[in-house]
This record gives sequence, C-alpha cells and structure tokens, in this order.
Amino acid sequence: MTRRMALAAAVLAVCLTASGQYADRDTNGASKTSAAAPAPEARIDINHASVDQLLKAPGMTRTWAARIVKYRPYRTKQDLVEYGIVTSEVYERIKDYVIAHRGEQ
Repeated sequence: MTRRMALAAAVLAVCLTASGQYADRDTNGASKTSAAAPAPEARIDINHASVDQLLKAPGMTRTWAARIVKYRPYRTKQDLVEYGIVTSEVYERIKDYVIAHRGEQ
C-alpha cells in the first residue's frame, strides 16, 4: 500500500510541475496579454526588426533594442529574459508589443 501511495504522489508531483509550465497561457496556447496590446500580426518581431522598429514598443530604449538585435535569434520572446538580454522589468513593459517569428520573413 505504501508503494502505491508513493507512486501516486510521484505521478501527481510530475503532473503539477508540468502544468505550471503553461500557467500563463490561455486555452489556445497564446500568452495572456493586456487588452491594449496590438494583435499578434501587428507586434514587432524581435528576430527581424531593426533598432528603430523595436523603439516603437512602449518602454523600449535604444540600448535595450540594440541588445535584442545583437543577440539574435530567439525561439520565443521569453528568451529575452531567460538569456539576460533584457531585465524582467523591461520585459514586462514590452512583452505585449513584441513577438518572435522564426525563419525568414
């Protein structure tokens, strides 16, 4: 009986850990964004935009935009924080205005 309880607890822990990975996503898999955010097709692509185009995102500075361009490519926009390209504070300001497209555009 103890082995079954331990196994059940382990399975539950794995499931809960995996579900937390997608906590900020809606049912369609898209990140939750503010109501004022532009539509996905109108967002600035961090993999292809110039520094001047990146400056159109509210809260973006020339220094942060230059860092984004310098350290391309990105798989997702969260890479900006995960790889230390921008601070979490900067990311919170720009996250609703940027997107990371892969491949040629």
